[in-house]
Amino acid sequence: MERLASSRKVRPDPALAAQLERLASQGNSVASKAEITNFMAEAFPHSQTEIVDVADRSATIRRPVIQSDLRPGGTVSGPTIMALADSALYVAIHATLGITPHAVTSSLNVHFLRRPAGDKPVIAICKLLRVGRTQVVGEVSLFSEGNDEPVAHVVGTYALPTSARASSSQTSTFSSEA
Repeated sequence: MERLASSRKVRPDPALAAQLERLASQGNSVASKAEITNFMAEAFPHSQTEIVDVADRSATIRRPVIQSDLRPGGTVSGPTIMALADSALYVAIHATLGITPHAVTSSLNVHFLRRPAGDKPVIAICKLLRVGRTQVVGEVSLFSEGNDEPVAHVVGTYALPTSARASSSQTSTFSSEA
């Protein structure tokens, strides 16, 4: 059994490794804030999310709270918080690997820490912890705007399908083709 495991070592993708090394030395994102904003507007035309900042392995996004985001008691609903965290991870992946439309959420672990203000936008700050060949792991801290105490902490994983990894080395435009 041990022999089988050692013969199955995964070799890193040289193109991805070179790209990540180049990014680490430059500290810049692969896709710009404008490119990501355009992609997200086309892919998710009803989104209320504003991209505040992007960099290699990170993103900050903001979402105003509207009436339909509130739950009884006047606080922001859990699904709104989870969607914002998921979006922050997706934006950070685009900033790091280029526009990667086929990256998909494979897990999302949410810890609700305190009640978010129902009358203030929610800010999501994402840091990617691991950018691998087949998956990306990141964490997101969410805050009510103007408050230093986080309202939620999220750890999520995105799967990078083979077709997306092959095209992630170059910035591509969104296509609605299946």
